[in-house]
Amino acid sequence: MIESIAQKGEQVKGFYSPAKKIDLGNCYLIFVSGIQASKTDADISGQTHEVFDVIGSILENAGATFDNVVKAVIYVTDMKDFEVVSKIRQNYFINSKPSSTLVEVNRMVNDGAKIEIEVTAILKK
Repeated sequence: MIESIAQKGEQVKGFYSPAKKIDLGNCYLIFVSGIQASKTDADISGQTHEVFDVIGSILENAGATFDNVVKAVIYVTDMKDFEVVSKIRQNYFINSKPSSTLVEVNRMVNDGAKIEIEVTAILKK
């Protein structure tokens, strides 16, 4: 069984699912789509917090937390933001320390967005 998961009270913009929760028998595999900042006038710190907060809400709706995250992929438009993003990231991945990738990209779909993050989590039944 595959279940679509979204943030509570939010309508999905576009033709995609913010997350998929897949029943593997004794656990669930959760894929959270890349989440970009909507507050594109905010600095990298504000955008990073916003994105992690949205991801946290989606994980919560799937019955998971950041402790269940095993993989994180982060895209930034300026590698100089690495230190800021890394410090903030530590506040969310306190226990899980997921395997990670961070890549600089030319631009995001949301004009002004400086960061996009996607995660994969595993949740025991």
